[in-house]
Amino acid sequence: MRVYATVAWLGLRKQATYALATIAGAFTNTVFGFVRAAVLIALWQARPGLAGYDVGDAITFCFLSQAMIAPVRTLSGGIPELAERIRTGDVAIDLSRPAGLQAWWFALDLGQAGHGTLFRSLPPLAAGALVFGLNTPADLATGVLFAVSIALATLTSFGVRYLVALGTFWLMDDRGLVNISTLAAMFCSGMLLPLNIFPGTLGEVVRLLPWAATVQVPIDVYLGTTGGVAGALAFQAFWAVALLLAGRLLTGVAERRVVVQGG
Repeated sequence: MRVYATVAWLGLRKQATYALATIAGAFTNTVFGFVRAAVLIALWQARPGLAGYDVGDAITFCFLSQAMIAPVRTLSGGIPELAERIRTGDVAIDLSRPAGLQAWWFALDLGQAGHGTLFRSLPPLAAGALVFGLNTPADLATGVLFAVSIALATLTSFGVRYLVALGTFWLMDDRGLVNISTLAAMFCSGMLLPLNIFPGTLGEVVRLLPWAATVQVPIDVYLGTTGGVAGALAFQAFWAVALLLAGRLLTGVAERRVVVQGG
């Protein structure tokens, strides 16, 4: 465990070296938060009570989803550093370490997410709260459950992105998979619009996909609009376990059957 804790710390320190990028990211998240908030305010003023939300819920949804971009990595379709190491063959070094490939990269990803939480999540939340006054959890228990839900969202997001990166073992280029994964994450997670407003079969399908566990479910836990917190967390846990297990199995296949480029 000490190895993975050290890797997580190194991931956080690595992100800390990109100070200007962090500032730019926080600024961009905040600006887009206000743009999205204006759209959602207009929509909810035209359709009060849409999806069981009021205007305050919609604005809170907007800024929470913006704040989750960095820690949950909702708009990162893959893991670029891992894909590049697979493409160049440097992954052979990773496979020779006395640590699991999946656990190593999750620890690194977690450290980077921790940095994002501190320096890219708080500015949009603070700006949204200052201008609009965001809703707060109903009680302490709801806040704790929201933290648990965010942890499960982070696991689920990593599970998807790790599988995308592993695709480089066979395709030698992850850009196509990353584009598909990013588009799916934007549309099916709740980043663009709450999934609860999607109509009919489309809404039923997108709410069953893993991306829903990364944004929509945690925010519904926060707002108290899940219709059952235990079921919501179980849904997230299912996808987190399923994706991580799939990643572990696919890693084993790659180690046994794939020849690293160049050797």
